[in-house]
Parts: sequence; C-alpha cells; structure tokens
Amino acid sequence: MVTAADPEETRTSVWLTARPAAPARRRSEAPSGLDRERITAATVRLLDAEGLGRFSMRRLAAELGVTAMSLYWYVDTKHDLLELALDRALGELALPAAPDPKPESPPEALPESPPEAGSEAGSEAGPGTGPAAWPGRLRVLACGYRKLLVAHPWVAPLTAAYPNIGPHARAFDAALQRLLDATGLAEARRTGAHLAVSYFLHGCGGAARRLPERDFRLALDVLITGIGGVAGIGGVAGSAAKTA
Repeated sequence: MVTAADPEETRTSVWLTARPAAPARRRSEAPSGLDRERITAATVRLLDAEGLGRFSMRRLAAELGVTAMSLYWYVDTKHDLLELALDRALGELALPAAPDPKPESPPEALPESPPEAGSEAGSEAGPGTGPAAWPGRLRVLACGYRKLLVAHPWVAPLTAAYPNIGPHARAFDAALQRLLDATGLAEARRTGAHLAVSYFLHGCGGAARRLPERDFRLALDVLITGIGGVAGIGGVAGSAAKTA
C-alpha cells in the first residue's frame, strides 16, 4: 500500500517542482487525448473505486486505454500523481466566505424600536453574517471536511504522507485561518487554535467511516467551546449547533 514516499528516496513535492517543457519534436510524440488534468481526474476515480492499496500506474494506464509509459509525459512519478489527486479531491470542499470585519469605530446610530417578535431583525445572525458567525462557519467547514474523507477514504493517508501544499489545500488552510482571525484571539492563541482544529480534522480522518456522526459533532462542539472559552465568548457551541 502506498502511504508515503520511499524513505530511501529524496523527493520534492510536485507543487515545488517546475517541469521543463519538452522539445517540440518530443511533444509531437506524446499520446493524443491525454493531459495532466484528465490523468488526475482518472486517478481520483480509480482511487475511489479500488482504493489506495491497488493503485498503480499500470492500472491507471489500462483505465485510460494507454501504455503506462505514456503517463510519464505528464508526471515524473506515481507520488507526483497522488499529490495531484489529493489536491483535486480537496477542491471539492466548499469553503465558507470570509467573515465580515468588525468596524474599529462603529458610527453612532439613532435608537431604534425593538424588533417585532418573529421578525428577521430579531433573529440570530446565521453562519453568513458578521464576525460572531465564526462558530457556525467553523462547524460547516469541519463537517464538510469529514464528508470529504468519507467520500474519498484515501485522502486521509495521503494527507499524512505528503506535504499537502497544493492550491486547494492552501485555500482550505487560508479559510480556516480567516475563521480563527474572527474569534478575536491573540496571534499566539490563534496559532494554537489553528493547530488544534487541524489535528482534530486530520486525526479523525482514519476513523471517519467508523466514528458516528453524532460523536463527531459532539467532539466538534467541545473544540468550538474550548476556542470560544479562550477567546472569552460563552455559548458558542450552542450557537454553532443551530447552524448545522
């Protein structure tokens, strides 16, 4: 089973390596109808269907109807291809919008009449409004990541095996950072919260299919409550749960 690069091998992430363009004569010899995008999409489908343990370049080539050697026109190694497939899968995750920034000096406003019962003005802010919405948005992000791991069981071991620094992985990390910025935590504590959420999500990866949804959400509530407690905000878990 492929879970990491050969410990004897020194390799660089596919995201840090620029592939030199092939000479024009050699490009004309490349198999028609293939490109890196098509190969990566087929890799994701094959991993979903047969699992990481059965994956091979030869099996992928058969799926595409080409020779195994033809794949190496587009990727240097199987590890590079698995990194590409990992980031493509992460691209399926819907990321929450950035919370609205809290104004430093809000303008004075005239007193308003209390909103009528049941009106929209009197309802709690949903996960899409204001900096106080970070618990609900964090819940959406975490539950979406769990669903991704269930849909693609091979993502969890590859996340542990590879640097996971592709564009979609970086977008996910940036979305998480924006949510934590909205908590009001000091920078050092935001770093700790970021690590806590990341370890929580990656740690539940291997158990995503076995861990009941209710238990996952309970653990997530505890995590959100802890972050809110450090930030001096009470009742955040209950608020987040209403957005689930």
